[in-house]
Amino acid sequence: MGKTFWGSDKSREPDLEDKTEEELWIQYRKKKDLRIRESFIKQYAPLVKYVAGKVAVGMPHNVEFDDLVGFGVFGLLDAIDKFDPDKNVKFKTYAVTRIRGAIFDELRSIDWVPRSVRQKTREVEEAIGALEAQLGRTATDQEIAQSMGMDENEYQKVMQRISSTSILSLSDMWFSGDENDKVSIGDGIESPASLNPDVIVEKEEIRRVIIGAINDLPEKEKKILVLYYYEDLTLKEIGQVLEVTESRVSQLHTKAILRLRARLTNVRKGIV
Repeated sequence: MGKTFWGSDKSREPDLEDKTEEELWIQYRKKKDLRIRESFIKQYAPLVKYVAGKVAVGMPHNVEFDDLVGFGVFGLLDAIDKFDPDKNVKFKTYAVTRIRGAIFDELRSIDWVPRSVRQKTREVEEAIGALEAQLGRTATDQEIAQSMGMDENEYQKVMQRISSTSILSLSDMWFSGDENDKVSIGDGIESPASLNPDVIVEKEEIRRVIIGAINDLPEKEKKILVLYYYEDLTLKEIGQVLEVTESRVSQLHTKAILRLRARLTNVRKGIV
């Protein structure tokens, strides 16, 4: 007898409440104790609703908030299983990236975006990639529009349509290797201990390229990425900071992601 509810001997198994969160993470990394996992899930469950609430802003009415929360739970579980406290990154920061990524992954799998918009998104991305590889610098809206055979007003209308229907995020920033491996900004703070040296080098190179591409973005686009992904502001809050409309912020965010994806595509093709 003498067992606790969890089926362990209380005299040999200290209560979780007696440990600091840092100690719990260390213990979980070593033993994958399900009691600790359950504790983390309960502690950080509100974070899922917070991220889902941010993603829900601007989503079509047919996208239910509860569905977003459900998608985000998978991201939280993934974050708990993969978090490495030795990386000196707060779990909340790491988890937000994973939760948001899981939500976007599920939304993309639903594929509610009209085929015509998806096609136009690819066309803009390809135009940006070809033009910036040729110029060796960030292309202006006028240059991109001209390369696509349209005037700047037409290009802005296209970007407005794309940004109002497309789900684009930094979780799209990936590189597919021989084993269909995935790399994103979030992976930069994930422990590579389980990877072989070749994959580690490849991931670090792609991460370096992404960071370099972000630094090359126009100042306003770069600021939006920082405020959205790292300062965790909503598009509406960013608009207030930059004194522009929320739709303008959405458009600039989409432009920034398309530039980054185009740059990464060029790297994979060996163009840059």
